[in-house]
Amino acid sequence: MILFNWFLILFLIIFLFSLVFELVVARLNIGHLRRHGEHVPVVFDGFLDLKDLKRINRYTIDNHRLGLLQTVVDKAFFLVILLCGFLPFLAIRLANMGTVMAGLIFFAVLGIVSAIFELPFGYYHKFVIEQRWGFNTQTIKAWIIDLLKGALLSIILGGILLGALLFLLAESGNHWWLWAWGLFFGFQLLLTVLYPNLIAPIFNTFTPLPESDLKNRIEALAKTQGLHISGIFQMDATQRTKHTNAYFAGLGRTKRIVLYDTLLEAHTPDEIIAILAHEIGHFKKGHLKLQLLVACVTSFVLFASANLLLGWEGLYQSFGFDGKPVYAGFFLVGAIWGPVGYFLSPLSMALSRHFERQADDYALKTIKDAGPIVTAFKKMARENLANLWPHPIFVRFNYSHPPLPERIARLTKHTTL
Repeated sequence: MILFNWFLILFLIIFLFSLVFELVVARLNIGHLRRHGEHVPVVFDGFLDLKDLKRINRYTIDNHRLGLLQTVVDKAFFLVILLCGFLPFLAIRLANMGTVMAGLIFFAVLGIVSAIFELPFGYYHKFVIEQRWGFNTQTIKAWIIDLLKGALLSIILGGILLGALLFLLAESGNHWWLWAWGLFFGFQLLLTVLYPNLIAPIFNTFTPLPESDLKNRIEALAKTQGLHISGIFQMDATQRTKHTNAYFAGLGRTKRIVLYDTLLEAHTPDEIIAILAHEIGHFKKGHLKLQLLVACVTSFVLFASANLLLGWEGLYQSFGFDGKPVYAGFFLVGAIWGPVGYFLSPLSMALSRHFERQADDYALKTIKDAGPIVTAFKKMARENLANLWPHPIFVRFNYSHPPLPERIARLTKHTTL
C-alpha cells in the first residue's frame, strides 16, 4: 500500500513541478517562434526566403506538439506505474528469487511495458511527421527490424551491466557502490571503444570512402592536425533518413571519421572539410575526455546517493513495498533522480554549447576562412529544418549546440574583427 508520507509528497511536488515547468518552457518556445517566425534572421538573408522559413516553422511546431503530448502521457504513465501498486505486486512475485535474477526480471518487465507504450509515438514521429516533411526513407519492415535489433542489444548489454551491478550490491558489502561505480564507468569506456567497429555496424553499413580528392584532403587535414584515425567511412543514412550529419567515433586506435551519404550529396568538398575541422576541434580540445570526466563525477554522485537511499526503509515504504528489495530501490532512485536531473540539465547543456563554440573557433583557425563553415551551417539549417527562433530558456534546457543563427553570427563576427 502506498504510504503518503512527507517523502512521497515531496517527491510528487518536485515531479509535478518539473512536468509543469517543462511544458511551460515548451510552450514558450512555440510562442517565441510564432512571434518572430515571420522574419528571416539577418544572417540568413539571401539564403532563405519566407517560404523556407514557414516550412521550418511548421516542422518545428509539428515536432513540439508531438513532444508535448508524449511528455504528458509518459509522465502520467510513469506516475501511474509508481503509485498503482504494480511495482510492489511484481516484487512480491519475485521474492523467492535471488537478487540478481529477481532484478533482471523486474527491469525486463518494466522495459517491455515501457517499450510497448513508446511504440505509437515512435511510429507517428517516423511515419507521419518525418514522412510528411520528406525526411523518412525507411520502410515499416526496416523500422521494426531496427527496433528488434535495438531491443536485443539492450537486453544483452543492459542485462550484463545490470546483472553485474546487482551481484556487486549483493556480495560486496558496504563498499558495493564504489565497485559498482568503477564497473559502470569502465563499461561506458568499453562501449565507447567498441561502438565504431561492433555496435554501429549492426544498424548501418559503413564503407570506406572511395579514393578521391575529398578523401585526400581529409587525410591531409587529419595528418596536419596530428590526428591518427583508423579510417574514413561513408554511412548509408539514406536507408533511413534524409537528415545530414558527420561525426568522429571511438577512442585510441578505433577513432574513425564517419560521413553520412546525405552529407556528401548536399555539401561541397570545402564545406565537408570545414565540418570535419570542427569535429577535429572536439578531439584537439579534449572534449570527449572532459565529457567522460563529467560522466565519471556524475555517476560517482549517483552511486553515492544510491548507497545512502537503498538502505533506508522509508524509500520502500513510501512506494508501497514490504521489505527492501534492492533492485526496486535502484528503480526508485532513478525515479527520484529524473526531475532533479532535469533542473540540473542546463549545466551540462551549457558545457556542451561551450565545447561547440570552441570547436567552431578551432575550425575557423584551421581553415582560415569562415565562408565554407558558414555556408555548411546554413545548408544544415535548411536541410534539417532547424528552428531558427528558439526561446533562450528552451535553449538552456534542451540545446547541446548553440542555435545556428548565433553560431553563424559569431563566426562572421570573428572574421571581420
